[in-house]
Amino acid sequence: MISINDPDLRVVATAYDETEAASSALARATELDTDLPAVLRHHLALPRQTSQSALELLTADGWELRPGGRGAESADGQLEAWQALRVEKLDALVCSQQSSRMAGLAQRHGGQTFGWDALQPPPNRADPTK
Repeated sequence: MISINDPDLRVVATAYDETEAASSALARATELDTDLPAVLRHHLALPRQTSQSALELLTADGWELRPGGRGAESADGQLEAWQALRVEKLDALVCSQQSSRMAGLAQRHGGQTFGWDALQPPPNRADPTK
């Protein structure tokens, strides 16, 4: 099973343009192995005063949260940059639903989203669970 803490993870798909369909982002992701799970990583920036409640909602839904990410460049003194990570079997529907969920959550809490990316280990790496 893939772990979000795997040091060998590399970005295999990106969707940083909110106008691009998830299906298009996945179609151009030539290094993504759609038969295997990936770490789906969303980039957010949330106001300090509302970030705790937003993060609690995400944690309850199985997301691991880490500071930093693409929102860091926009995280002035009012916003904190966060990454929400979870292992998923990716397809266009999953990516679209999760993007919509993150956008809604960020909007309700006065924040912003900065897209998502997907990470997988190199294809030729031996399975560490064996």
